[in-house]
Amino acid sequence: MKNKNIKVVDWGSLSYEEAWQRQEDYFSKIIDRKRENRKLQRPFPTNNYLFLVIHPPVFTIGKSGKMEHLLLREKQLETKGISFFKTNRGGDITFHGPGQIVGYPLLDLDNFFTDIHRYLRCLEEVIIKTLADFGIVGARSDGETGVWLDLNSPFARKICAMGVRASRWVTMHGFAFNVNTDLSYFDYIIPCGIQGKGVTSLAKELKKQVDEQEVKERLLKHFTEVFEAEIID
Repeated sequence: MKNKNIKVVDWGSLSYEEAWQRQEDYFSKIIDRKRENRKLQRPFPTNNYLFLVIHPPVFTIGKSGKMEHLLLREKQLETKGISFFKTNRGGDITFHGPGQIVGYPLLDLDNFFTDIHRYLRCLEEVIIKTLADFGIVGARSDGETGVWLDLNSPFARKICAMGVRASRWVTMHGFAFNVNTDLSYFDYIIPCGIQGKGVTSLAKELKKQVDEQEVKERLLKHFTEVFEAEIID
């Protein structure tokens, strides 16, 4: 039995460490349910979640990331009030902070489609469709997960970073969408380990502050469209 309902929970402002632990707890419960179903040969559905959150300033680096892409030392991080975590997601180094909408989909892909490549392309499509609502054209870059603007130009810049983990077709971690983000934090890293390309935000592109609640509503609308899902409270 496939369950295409997705429970959306807005965690508000929450430390990266706490959000990561909450994800791990939900992730384990979903996988435990799948194991029990297989063992007992029963069709009990698994749950799907989408957690939205805003983090205090933090740099995170994925399993394949390189520490030289962090341009600050430990004492400098402390002075600037920035946390740092090595994570179990894919991808390299990125920044999370106020003004950025972070989405953590914990989906059992057995409920949708069992294809991680397609899953990442779907996450990108959600962001691309959301950008289009604000009159901005987003694009994919081959081999560089995430969403970009003016990709094939000297002014290519990233507006949404992505990095996920999956086990037994259950996902965690997700996307970081720059809405009203202070982009100066990206000066302290080589974002996603990619040289020669910049970063941007919705506010910078539109030259005004953006209503983050409206962005969230647009994101959820397109999430349901792209994943052919239903949002539940």
